[in-house]
Amino acid sequence: MLGVILPAALFLSGCVATPQPGITNSGSPSQAISGEVSAGAPTTSAPLETTQAANKAPVYWIGRSNDSVFLYREFRDVPEQDNPVTRALKVMMSQKPLDPDFFTPWQNPKKLATSISGKNVITVDVSADAFNSNVDAAMAERAVQQLVYTATAAGASAGLIDSGQQIQVVVLVDGHTDYLAFNHVRLGSPTSRRMGMVAPVWIIDPQEGTSVDGGAVKINGRSTVPGGKLHWEVLRVDGGNAKTPFLDGSASASADTARPGAFTLPVNLGPGTYEVRVSQLDAGNPAQDPTADTRGFTVK
Repeated sequence: MLGVILPAALFLSGCVATPQPGITNSGSPSQAISGEVSAGAPTTSAPLETTQAANKAPVYWIGRSNDSVFLYREFRDVPEQDNPVTRALKVMMSQKPLDPDFFTPWQNPKKLATSISGKNVITVDVSADAFNSNVDAAMAERAVQQLVYTATAAGASAGLIDSGQQIQVVVLVDGHTDYLAFNHVRLGSPTSRRMGMVAPVWIIDPQEGTSVDGGAVKINGRSTVPGGKLHWEVLRVDGGNAKTPFLDGSASASADTARPGAFTLPVNLGPGTYEVRVSQLDAGNPAQDPTADTRGFTVK
């Protein structure tokens, strides 16, 4: 599903007094990103995460689905130290995704601290070494949104913020505002989750590389189109990594307002290695599946 994406990260420079071509504000979507998203994906944003186990950190990564680039989430095991937002961002900036189709442009910073105000504003203060890579303007904006999604997800899943209110993130660099991330995005403004940045469809469980019990296996995921049509396929993977179609079918994402877009695919699988692929079908052209997600896992 996901192709290799060019290396990326954030580069910081000093403040400039007047707008320059290719420079945007973290709190204001650029025309290029807005147009790109609206052309290839629904405009909804992912709902805030619900409370999870204390040692599970929701972390967003960047990945490609055909010709579009989106954010995808994994839940990662973390030690119960630091506050939940800080430790989720540490994973995002210092570790690799479980799924090799994803990547992060962020670098491991020397300093990272976070705090939450009573007005549902998360402040992230990170050192400049977190941004030591080069990316274009579009990837720069996605990287900032990757941080916003991860910070808000961690706060919500830990029950630290009111999910009924809009959550904003302010990013400081070495304690200061107005730094230029990636040489394209000016930081410091309160920034919310931007609509259309998350993948239109992604698989939540099983996670990449995990092992599950045989028999009735449940594949859980989420679509950004409540009630949308999905196509799924399970392939067997042999020792030489050759993939053979094993099962397939169709499903609909939930239209329930309590679980919008959620889906569960129950399949019976014996011991072996598998890959599952879930595609979101284009309502105007059901024969096309422009966006999809895959997961590799084993059955004991």
